[in-house]
Amino acid sequence: MIIRQARTEDAAEVSAFLQALVVLGKRRLPAGEDFVRDVYIRHADNIACSVAEDTDGSLLGIQILLRATEGNSYGVEPGWGVIGTHVNPKAARRGVGRKLFATTRAAAETAGLQKIEATIGAKSPDALAYYDTLGFETFAHDDEKVRKCFEV
Repeated sequence: MIIRQARTEDAAEVSAFLQALVVLGKRRLPAGEDFVRDVYIRHADNIACSVAEDTDGSLLGIQILLRATEGNSYGVEPGWGVIGTHVNPKAARRGVGRKLFATTRAAAETAGLQKIEATIGAKSPDALAYYDTLGFETFAHDDEKVRKCFEV
């Protein structure tokens, strides 16, 4: 498995596995190619957008790190990082998320971020456990979502 920066041409394959996550009930956000391209790969506030690629060239996951700006749509403190992680269902439990986070953490350090926030669906036990194992700590929650913070 290699970790590399996402490219515009990755949008179709990422979209396909995001749509599979929707079908499995593990994603509620949009999953189309335009969304992937505009909100993940080419977002104006991107610090990093990395993909994990298998030896056969197939994509195993994507991780996005944005710098939160004033009035951001995520409600994250300006200057913090905003992280999103999505693993292809075919690659679950293969360490994809951990490998992606090593690259993302290095990018956060280089960018001078002090904190990274993850907002996870309250009914997403796999995602909650993933962020817990990385050292993210819950600082707010309600019936819909759990907000976790990582100190870089």
